[in-house]
Amino acid sequence: MKSTLFATVLTVFAATIAHADTQGTPSAADAKVFIIAPKDGAEVSSPVMVKFGITGMELAPAGTDKPNSGHHHLIIDAKTTDVTAAIPADANHVHFGKGQTEASVELKPGPHTLQLILGDKNHVPHTPPVVSSVVTITVK
Repeated sequence: MKSTLFATVLTVFAATIAHADTQGTPSAADAKVFIIAPKDGAEVSSPVMVKFGITGMELAPAGTDKPNSGHHHLIIDAKTTDVTAAIPADANHVHFGKGQTEASVELKPGPHTLQLILGDKNHVPHTPPVVSSVVTITVK
């Protein structure tokens, strides 16, 4: 009986979380994220120092439930696709959940694309998403 009740509570809790995530955390109307450095078209050496910019919203560590706040995610050599789900954490989707504003990134020689997307407390893009322009660089 206790295990059935626990399973039911757990299922309801998971469904509530999933439903909340699909609603999206609102972004500020004037919110922008951008890559300060390197500049689009730059030829750089690895590791690449990537500096993040934000206006119109505040940086906050992951898990912080504060209106008009979020944290950076750097998308490397990938496209931003599903903006209603949590941003994956892998070599192409790097999370900066402590509110970092820059990162040293190891990249192989050749062309690469970089893009920022702001994530809410649960690493889900805001509604509407706050996404930077794509920056293309070449690593020597």
